[in-house]
Amino acid sequence: NKNMSTLKGKIVHIGQIETVGTNGFTKRTLAIETAEQYPQTIGIEFVKDKATMLDMLSEGDEVEVSVNIRGREYNGKYYINLDGWKVTTI
Repeated sequence: NKNMSTLKGKIVHIGQIETVGTNGFTKRTLAIETAEQYPQTIGIEFVKDKATMLDMLSEGDEVEVSVNIRGREYNGKYYINLDGWKVTTI
């Protein structure tokens, strides 16, 4: 899958599970800080059944996260989401 990538970093935030919209769609945000010369803080969304994957993790854990890169257009603006589907501690 060309739109798949992995990111490595230290967990700086694990959000609560949120319910969005009228369909009961759930999502949860994981934020990691990369370990490079200029560290980046990157937010990754875990949706539906993937949201509970974060239950076993803690802030400060070093992880590798597999993501799909998603994009969409809304009212002439363009958005990118990182959709997490696997996370492992390293």
